[in-house]
Amino acid sequence: MKYIFTCLAIVCTIALQAQSISGKATYESKTTVDMDGFGGREMTDDMKKMIMERMKSMLEKTYILTFNKNESLYTEEEHLETGASGGGMRMMMNSFSAGVQYKNTETNELVEENEFFGKQFLIKDTIQNINWTLTKESKQIGQYIAFKATGVKELSDTDFQFARRRGGRDGNRRGRIENDTEKKQDTIEDSKKDPLEEIEIPKEIEITAWYTPQIPTSTGPGEYGGLPGLILELNAHRTTILCSKIEMNTKDTSDIKKPTKGKEVSREEYQKIVKEKTEEMRANFRGGGRGGRRF
Repeated sequence: MKYIFTCLAIVCTIALQAQSISGKATYESKTTVDMDGFGGREMTDDMKKMIMERMKSMLEKTYILTFNKNESLYTEEEHLETGASGGGMRMMMNSFSAGVQYKNTETNELVEENEFFGKQFLIKDTIQNINWTLTKESKQIGQYIAFKATGVKELSDTDFQFARRRGGRDGNRRGRIENDTEKKQDTIEDSKKDPLEEIEIPKEIEITAWYTPQIPTSTGPGEYGGLPGLILELNAHRTTILCSKIEMNTKDTSDIKKPTKGKEVSREEYQKIVKEKTEEMRANFRGGGRGGRRF
């Protein structure tokens, strides 16, 4: 009975808002790292804490989603880079700089700016909606009632944001270290390794989203959307994105424009460029070279 009354209340709210829906949502994104996997074999708790603090700018970000009924613009708030060592994954992540992302759920259009190794690209794509499973589970997020949806997202081999440590190798090698001589030899071997061999990208990840039908726009943070309401919280792998503030019917939401900066490419073309550049970087590393061809 409570569920029925809740649904009726939401339907009434939607009927009133659907014609002129617009607003701005602030999202806080946090990513956790398995330091035992990425941080070396003999790191103290203080060392792990120090590295996590230095990687904070990469792991904690703030985004603004400006939206109306059909369109949205997703931008990252600027921050100062603190700089840190983080192995192969950080090296790869620092090569990317995500820009503005535009979505139109009516035309199924997605346009985003990306900087990769100093070159600006304008990626034109269609919205790849997840095959969501809607549930009756709900919770309160701020002043909104949010419902849970789950799905599976397929990844490409260039989705480095979901990279993880290859399993098993560290544990096996840790058991072999018995004295200082072996430790030194192990360090020398590590310095000669291709850093990207340390990581792998899974084929797919599970996604959990919490959306509110009280804000009837089928969008959300990043590329995510396709639900009957704005996504307020999203969990993907080790990343949680949570809406911390919503301003409805703000004046600047009527001027949502597509990004225009960069070389225009399709998603497939961009992924090919990233893959080729990654292989080039790995070949240079193995050969001790520092050069590389330009785009």
